[in-house]
Amino acid sequence: MKNGRTVHSLVKILSLYDVTLNFVSPSSLAMPDSVKADLSRSGTQWAEYNNLDKVIGKSDVLYVTRVQKERFNSEAEYDSVKDMFIINNDVLAKAKESAIVMHPLPRVNEIDPEVDFDSKRAAYFRQMRYGLFVRLSPLLLLYRC
Repeated sequence: MKNGRTVHSLVKILSLYDVTLNFVSPSSLAMPDSVKADLSRSGTQWAEYNNLDKVIGKSDVLYVTRVQKERFNSEAEYDSVKDMFIINNDVLAKAKESAIVMHPLPRVNEIDPEVDFDSKRAAYFRQMRYGLFVRLSPLLLLYRC
């Protein structure tokens, strides 16, 4: 949460809608205070957790991101948090049947490959495909000119 550009951008757009955002991360990687302040000013409901079990059962979307190794000062600091939240089938068993899992890709080990076979809930490959089409469309328009 702390350094994730995709999460910060997503939070900005979601603040335009009637949603509740639940941030789950180790305290050392918490969402920056400036982002939380912007959310509060916009009237967006949000909460912070360091335990996924507290919110997974009431979440409609799990937006998972990787822990960015390059953002840490030491290997030990990275190692202390890198595997705190791994989404696998046991974790998804606690989620709503209708919940979806999203990820900006590429992933490291934060989503177990077994989740890929949950075609209803594993939305990250659909995300990638739709994003590809969106990025291709302007190129196709330019190519036709």
